[in-house]
Amino acid sequence: MANCNLVNGSGGRRVMYKVFGHQRSPSMEFKELTKKDAQVQLTHELQKLSTTCPQPMRESVQLDFDGFEKLFSRFINESGPSVEWDRIQKLPDAAVTCYSELHPPEGSTIKELLNKLVVVKLNGGLGTSMGCQGPKSIIPVRSELTFLDLTVQQIEHLNKTYGCTVPLVLMNSFNTDEDTQKVIRKYQGFQVKTYTFNQSRYPRINKESLMPIAKTAGNDFDLEAWYPPGHGDFYQSFKNSGLLQEFLNQGKEYVFISNIDNLGATVDLRILSFLLQGDNSSKCEFLMEVTDKTRADVKGGTLIQYEEKLRLLEIAQVPKEHVDDFKSVKTFKIFNTNNLWISLKAMSQILDEGTMDMEVIINHKHLDNGLNIIQLEQAVGAAVKSFNGAVGINVPRSRFLPVKKTDDLLLVMSNLYRLQQGSLVMSPLRMFETTPLVKLGPNHFGRVKEFLRRFASIPDMLELDHLTVSGDVTFGKGVSLKGTVIIIANHGDRIDIPPGAILENKIVSGNLRILDH
Repeated sequence: MANCNLVNGSGGRRVMYKVFGHQRSPSMEFKELTKKDAQVQLTHELQKLSTTCPQPMRESVQLDFDGFEKLFSRFINESGPSVEWDRIQKLPDAAVTCYSELHPPEGSTIKELLNKLVVVKLNGGLGTSMGCQGPKSIIPVRSELTFLDLTVQQIEHLNKTYGCTVPLVLMNSFNTDEDTQKVIRKYQGFQVKTYTFNQSRYPRINKESLMPIAKTAGNDFDLEAWYPPGHGDFYQSFKNSGLLQEFLNQGKEYVFISNIDNLGATVDLRILSFLLQGDNSSKCEFLMEVTDKTRADVKGGTLIQYEEKLRLLEIAQVPKEHVDDFKSVKTFKIFNTNNLWISLKAMSQILDEGTMDMEVIINHKHLDNGLNIIQLEQAVGAAVKSFNGAVGINVPRSRFLPVKKTDDLLLVMSNLYRLQQGSLVMSPLRMFETTPLVKLGPNHFGRVKEFLRRFASIPDMLELDHLTVSGDVTFGKGVSLKGTVIIIANHGDRIDIPPGAILENKIVSGNLRILDH
């Protein structure tokens, strides 16, 4: 997330005074008055906005506004670091278990285990970062199948194979809901019951005045004035939707949450068995899948022990002088994949008690109309400290396969992977467990449509270690890439890699055009 700070992270006091528009430290009394005044004024502005809603929308809008007021109150009132660096404790040995130590369940128990599970996919994001309109989940990623298609295939395969009823729940945002509702109609004949609910719609606030920039809150609202407040909003929105209680009534016990663009986040029977059988049976209320950090993951959140509890430490919480420590693969060896398994009963209890505790993330944005705004957000994994018996499982890298850019899309479309019942599995023909490092120039390859136009077919990448492509480059059919391949077309030049070319440990630069005659 670009340019984020935690209000209660290091430097929080400085950030807050800057937000309030004061360069010098105000007196405590003045500070308290300013805080109180900001909260009173916000309540007044939200009340005005709610009157612009049609009557049928008012109840849901009021729920959103109640949630936002709580978040705003924390933003205004918290100062000082949320984590004091010197008080971070060494992770206890029992805090993170190695996946290889987990046992698969007995065949006869699998149906019973799966019938206690709910699968939730975070589906609030748009495909704009890859140059696509609409929800990211409807971008085709493999054999013309979208993220959503693959997810439905995976769960249907489980339900058919074991005779169980694992439901799929999509947490949409106001940005993705309408398009998603149209798409999921095609799954009606599938053996998967699909539910949807919307995360909150919160008002963006002006960086200077701290007041909402929205003028109305009805159906005709200005999209720029609102935002979905990060996946930490899952818990309250899930409860508000009625689905949390509905699944408890059905006898479901755990929810498995993951990002819809993580193609490695499939239902894992070993983890499910770990949670529901044997010594751990229902004792672990929160399980976070972590995996070994590489240089590509240095900004990913990590698990720490703090005040005798497991906590998620995000880079935005880290004091500037310790950022290099945080990024060090030696100091913090694992990072959060955002694949989370959470007890429904514990979640319901914590929400009822009002003890759900997640740090507030301040996301600064500059809008096209010139306004500087603030979005207040929270991360779903940060709630780990609110649950008892929380653990991490160090899973294989194959369970973390996010598609954030076309660089990732090239990997998952290639022969490095095979498609099996909606799951991507590394080809047995690949000699290394790791995937190649791929860097494609954003100007020519950043948008999916442009990216696809540049490949007559996806190259053979089974023996590839590293690929860098920059500039106006196209690939003919049946190209094979091995070892380290760097292709750089300078400005004004174009490089066409001819059909059938085999590039092994090659640097290609300059101008290479193959013209039909």
